[in-house]
Amino acid sequence: MRVALMADTHDRLDTLEKAVALINDWKADYTLHAGDFVAPFVGKVLEKLQCPLIGVFGNNDGEKLGLKARLESFGARVTVQPAIVTIGEKKVVIVHEGEWVEALSQSGLYQLVLYGHTHQTDLRRLPNGCIVVNPGEVCGWLTGRCSIALWDVETMEVKFTEL
Repeated sequence: MRVALMADTHDRLDTLEKAVALINDWKADYTLHAGDFVAPFVGKVLEKLQCPLIGVFGNNDGEKLGLKARLESFGARVTVQPAIVTIGEKKVVIVHEGEWVEALSQSGLYQLVLYGHTHQTDLRRLPNGCIVVNPGEVCGWLTGRCSIALWDVETMEVKFTEL
């Protein structure tokens, strides 16, 4: 099973289009978004995903009701953090801000902790078997690097890809 990981799209539709095309080419089974979609009009691009989208709100998601309604209009699921999902046999928790990451990853409850907010890529493998991932930023506004990640659920490998 293949899962695309993204965060911090911040309304940058051109790079979001590239991300969606890449995710569809990968034939991802799910896409997980760690927050900061920002405005409801990102739904125009995200609805092109050929897999289910699950995400959390970030600190810059201002119009939450409109954003939630737009994303849910094509079957996406977005909620306040944390979102807990099971993919295959793996338990995943999605948050936006990193203050949750250490406690969640050390709890032993999750095989993957996905977060955003910092706009910096991060990949850590803990002794308890948990993987911590920040896929970086789709928008590229802070780092100049637009990136997403692909997680292979069976092998637990994570690969970053620049857009």
